[in-house]
Amino acid sequence: MPTTCRIDDLSPSERELIAHALRARENAHAPYSRFSVGAALRAADGTVHLGCNVEISSYGLTECAERVALFAARATGAREFDALAVAGPDSSGRPTPPCGACRQVIWDLAGDISVYLASAAGEVQVWRAKELLPEPFGPAHLEEYS
Repeated sequence: MPTTCRIDDLSPSERELIAHALRARENAHAPYSRFSVGAALRAADGTVHLGCNVEISSYGLTECAERVALFAARATGAREFDALAVAGPDSSGRPTPPCGACRQVIWDLAGDISVYLASAAGEVQVWRAKELLPEPFGPAHLEEYS
């Protein structure tokens, strides 16, 4: 189960990561759902990689903020990560959790990192990736076939 707290209860580095996700949300392209999401992924070296959701009229081509951040980080050569913050549209005041596809990508590319789900109202849920995706299928399952 997640730890639930207020953003003010977090460390300065955790608050900063969430602030990056909230700003990244402003770049979302969500003309159909109006459901803007931002993500900020912190690499082990402290570099922060941003992502936002990008909706396409052919919905199957849409990308979630979490995957955009993870793919952008990978494209720049980052391989180790320690935290991901996700900020949704906050219409309900609740944090927005990653979809199932994003949970799998988080697991494959970042492993069991901390995931901060934040609302603009200041509510934060802190999860481990393994809590979001219990009993994950991952690269280790494929090692004997490589």
